[in-house]
Amino acid sequence: MDRTAQIREMLKEVYDPELGVNIVDLGLVFDIRDLGDQIYVQMTLTTPGCPMHDTIVGGVKYVIEDQLNVAVVDVDLVWEPRWSPEMMSPEAKRELGF
Repeated sequence: MDRTAQIREMLKEVYDPELGVNIVDLGLVFDIRDLGDQIYVQMTLTTPGCPMHDTIVGGVKYVIEDQLNVAVVDVDLVWEPRWSPEMMSPEAKRELGF
């Protein structure tokens, strides 16, 4: 497994506290780039005014920094494309009753 795939798996440890589903299965993670001593993650949240913004972004940084011991984790929060339930994995849809 390459490191980008490993990071995607690690990010399944980060949950949206309001929905109780991890951010990967929710479809919130768009891009992961392994730049050696820096990791870039492009992601979104379910809503622009998400009250859990700091908690989720902090969780992404913590999981990667803790498990990979990298110097910089750059989380780029974007709003396009806008998140929708169709982005969820089949597991997340089942879990949330879609």
